[in-house]
Amino acid sequence: MNPCGLCERDLEHGYLCPGCARATARHLDRMPRMYDALAAFLHPGGRRPELGRARPVEAPLPIAEPAFNLRGPGGIVGILEDWRSAMQSDRGWGEPATTGDTPRRVAVAARALSINLDWIAASWPMAGAFAEEIRDLVRDVTSIVNPPEPSLRLGNCPAVFEDGVVCGAVLRVPHGTAKVECQWCNTVYPPETWLVLASGHWADGDAA
Repeated sequence: MNPCGLCERDLEHGYLCPGCARATARHLDRMPRMYDALAAFLHPGGRRPELGRARPVEAPLPIAEPAFNLRGPGGIVGILEDWRSAMQSDRGWGEPATTGDTPRRVAVAARALSINLDWIAASWPMAGAFAEEIRDLVRDVTSIVNPPEPSLRLGNCPAVFEDGVVCGAVLRVPHGTAKVECQWCNTVYPPETWLVLASGHWADGDAA
């Protein structure tokens, strides 16, 4: 029995549990949109030029460095293409082509990794490191394009996967909303279930 390479839950076989594999698939699907979204944050202060800016106390950098780095060669495109290259090498395939402009390369690399995610989760010892870096990449982009609002910790997700493994991800009540959705398994918990979740005494059938 092996632990999941990302969340360390016990697995009968493979290297990623179903929940972590599904989360990684969603992250890969978002990569082209996240790359595009960073373009609006390239200017100093993360403001689009058409919105104007206040008079600076000091001369700003000509670009916002965090967004620029993520859109640069060592950012999203470089990370995705490096993992695609490693995956294809370990499968005995040739080196992938890297043609086209950067947005197309991001989309192609993300799609190629997504298509091979079943093999990655089941057969690739590097699956955990891969999933972790993709997750961290999404967090880095999100911290720029959609900074987290204050949230209240509610408890842990009690949803059970098909193989009987409990999700266990941390559930939070986002600021200004009454919707709680698990970021790993996408289970939605309405307000009437929150007291049970917070108490830790969830039982099958409590979900609405």
